[in-house]
Order: sequence, then structure tokens, then C-alpha cells
Amino acid sequence: MRRALCTLTTVRSEYKNMSGQSAISNFKEWKFKGRPIYAELPINEHPIIEDPENITPYAVRNAVFSKVPTNPLIDKVQLVCSSHDALTEILDLDPAVEDSEEFVKFVAGKYLPAGGYTVCHRYGGYQFGLWADQLGDGRAHILGEYVNRKGESWQPQLKGSGETPYSRFGDGRAVLRSSIREMIASEACYFLGIPTTRAAALVVSEPKKVWRDKFYTGNAQLESTAIVLRLAPAWYRLGSIEILDKMREPKIMKTLVDHIIKNYFPNIRDDEDKYVNWYTEVAHRNIDMVAAWQGFGFTHGVLNTDNVSVLGLTIDYGPYGFIEHYHRHYVPNTSDDMARYAYCQQPEIILWNLKKFAAALEPILTDIQRRKIQQVRNTLDQYANDKILQTYVYKLGLNEVQDGDVNLVDELLQLMQNTMADFTATFRQLAEVPANKLLVKSVLDGKWSLNKIHEAPQWAVWVTKYRNRLKAENVSEELRSARMLKVNPLYVPKNWIMEEAIADAEKNDFEKVRFLLKVFRNPFEVNEKAERCGYSAHPPSWSYGVKLSCSS
Repeated sequence: MRRALCTLTTVRSEYKNMSGQSAISNFKEWKFKGRPIYAELPINEHPIIEDPENITPYAVRNAVFSKVPTNPLIDKVQLVCSSHDALTEILDLDPAVEDSEEFVKFVAGKYLPAGGYTVCHRYGGYQFGLWADQLGDGRAHILGEYVNRKGESWQPQLKGSGETPYSRFGDGRAVLRSSIREMIASEACYFLGIPTTRAAALVVSEPKKVWRDKFYTGNAQLESTAIVLRLAPAWYRLGSIEILDKMREPKIMKTLVDHIIKNYFPNIRDDEDKYVNWYTEVAHRNIDMVAAWQGFGFTHGVLNTDNVSVLGLTIDYGPYGFIEHYHRHYVPNTSDDMARYAYCQQPEIILWNLKKFAAALEPILTDIQRRKIQQVRNTLDQYANDKILQTYVYKLGLNEVQDGDVNLVDELLQLMQNTMADFTATFRQLAEVPANKLLVKSVLDGKWSLNKIHEAPQWAVWVTKYRNRLKAENVSEELRSARMLKVNPLYVPKNWIMEEAIADAEKNDFEKVRFLLKVFRNPFEVNEKAERCGYSAHPPSWSYGVKLSCSS
């Protein structure tokens, strides 16, 4: 599609994990810890499956999980890419394992190492503001629990690994394009500093195909099937609690909540305020996550309660997008007709979701606990405003929040919107140009996004305010630049960049996908090949027509 100068190479080197020990290079030696902690919870034993291609969904009751085997990809399977960091730092694996047959079979759902215990999680959720009843892992399987050499517990999960009791109208599969987007974005978000689930590897199957109507226009096409190996300490969502409330299963809810607190919130004491303190921490973690999203221009696209992790991790990457030319009402998901999940709406929506979460918890709360949680909820709006403002203050090279900062930030964003300046590039270029030269036209000529804003009549007014604000905090130019370069990336996975990689991958060329994983591993540092590919430059004209949907 673009830029013949962009040539790609794959680099491999010897890896050791953080403890200094050599990573496992023979995947046959890798195994789960044994019985996972989630086996303590109620598990629905799924009936014997005669046809794994045609599992009949049904309403699961009195369980947190269903025990269901994977339905592996059985045709020719290729490894598209892997995250070397996730392999080495989470799974203790040398990247060399990606060449092994056993590892590819593992990601394809064909091989389960010793200690594996395959389950699918039951949850519900409010989708676009309406209760959607039972949802659950309709095409995902948690494989087991792995404890690495750092003592961290992780649950590998396959996404696209076949039908389950929760599949509803789906076929249990994922397609290549959406799988690439999840693989790259989850790793990119991690290295940007956004709390997120991880992605370790991605495989694609040929010639196995599935029908997908990408934009729900009645024009379904055959697409390649793929599976992503995802990683998280646990996969519980707000909807994990909500389904137990709606189905009137308070005993199981209490069992699940106690289990989550015990195993994932060890700082919370087992006293009369346990549930209040847990709600508070879940709320703060998720607000912190959204504040990080706002700071990088990330828009989730489908911020339903079933897509909100109780651990405060970005989960389920679908029709997300990173803002390019700034618009506060940016909506990446063409299915979101009412702009419910627009960029500017995300703080409000996470608060709405947390309100529903508080309501779902009521069956296991005392009257005193309910009142205390309401008091916590009364503080969350201000907490969110403060977190988001602090995020923008950091992006401007400042440290303290002072009077007038809200206007300083809002006025810059409005200038960006008025001039269609790029969100990521504007902040990065602000870091690269000395504050005393922000009005020098010849300096800004080399900064394509700032050059757009320079044409706005109010630019000089804003620059004067900004310089005065730097003086008020006594921030030197050296400190300002150093701070800003640490939090304002050069590269984020913009949709046009992803589309180029997907187009190559659909032709069986995975080099650009692998290259993007390398670029986004160091998003704050100049990458010469990425520059030749134009990843920090003005986007190509065709990129403005890129559309996304929930289809995957």
C-alpha cells in the first residue's frame, strides 16, 4: 500500500529471564503448575461433545466456569508472530520455541502440557447500556495456571479455539485481521504503560475459512481463522459478578468474590470492610486505566461491563483505535451509532459501569457496606477528573497540578481539533521543540503536526500561557523535554499502520506484523526503519477511510 523504502528484518538473540536463568528452549519441558486455583470454584461439567464444530449453547447455572476442551485448528497451521518479551518474562520460554512443532500445536489448541485444565468462563454484561444476559467465553479457553520463576501466576488463554456453551450465535473462531489487531495492540499498550492483558503468540490456519460480514452490510466473505495466545493473572470481569446477581446466585457470588480478593488483592484485610475496600480498589484501578487511555488517545470502542476487568486491565481488543487527527468525539467502532463509547465518553462510561457493578454486589453486602460503597461512588467522579488532568499535566512536562491547568489542557486540545492536528505527533513534537521556539515558523516547518496548529490565531496565546506555567513550576527546558519524551511516544498502533500489516499477512507475508511488535516494544525511541515506513509521519490520504466494526 505504501512506502517501498520500508524493508523489514527479523532479529533473534539469546534470552535470559530477569532472574538471570536461561529460558526454556525445549517446549516439551514446559508445564503448568498442576491443579489451578480456579478449580476451587464451581465448574459446570459440559456434556460429552460428539461434534466440537457444533456445540449447542445453553444457560449455565450455579457455576463460574464450564469445563470444555478446545477445538483445535486442524489444517495447515503457521505461526504468524510471537512476543519475545511475553515468552521470556512471563512464560520463561526462549523465543526459539516458536520454531518447535509442540509450541505451534499448543497455540493452535492441539497440545495441552502437563497440568493443564481447560475451562471457559461464565459472565454476563451490559452491552451498549442494555443487559445482554449470559455472555461468557464464546470462543476462548483458559488452559491452566503457570507460575513463573519470578513467582508470578498467569493464566494462558486461547482466543479463537472453538465453540463453548457461551458461543450463542458465533462459530467459536476468530479471524486473522482481528487477531493481528489484538496481538499487536495488547503488546503495544503494555510498553506504552497502559494496564493490559498480554499476547504471547498468534497462529493462522489455511485453507480453513470462516464467513464474516465485516461491516454487517450483508456482504459476508471467507476469511482465515486464527488463534491468539493471551495472558493475564486472571480473566474475571465486572460481568462475572453481574451474571450471578441476575441469576440470583448469591452464594456463588460470595464464593467468587472471596476467591478473587484472597488470590488477587492480598493487601485487603478480611474484615467488615473487605467488600467496600475491594470495590474501591477495583474502581480506582479501572479509572487509572481509563486515564492512561485518555493520555495516549486510545479508544476502546466497546466498553461494555463484560469488557471491564476487575483487575483493571485493558481486555478484549476489538474495534479500538488510537486518535489520529484529534476529535474529542472520536468513535472507532462503526457499530456504535450513538457514539456511546466515544473517546471523550470513556471516563463517564467507566463510572456508569462501576455503578452497575456496585448494584450487582448488593446481595452479599450489609446495609452498612452498601452505604459505604455509595460514599465511595460519590468520590469517583472527582477521582477520575483528577487522574486525567494529572495525566495531561505530565504530558506537558509538568509535575504539579495548579489552578488553570484544566483550561491550559482544554485550550490545547481545542486547537488540535480546530486544525485537525495529530494527537500523538503534537505532544511528541512539543517535546522536541524548545518552549522558547514554539512560535518560530522556520523551526515548526519540520514538525508537521505542530505546523498545523501554528496557523491557528490562538496558538501564540496558548504558547504564552504554557511558558508562564513552566516558569510557575520552575521547570527548566532540559527537565521539560526529558519528562515529555518519557511519556509522549513516537509510535502507536494507528489503524492505517495495522491495515498495512494485515494486508500483507492476508497474503501470507508476516514480516510487517513481526516488525510492528519490535517497533512498539520501544515506542518512545526513534526507529530508523519505522521512520522510513512513515510511522511517525503524516498519515497517507487513504487512511482517513479506514473503518472498524465488532466483526471478528
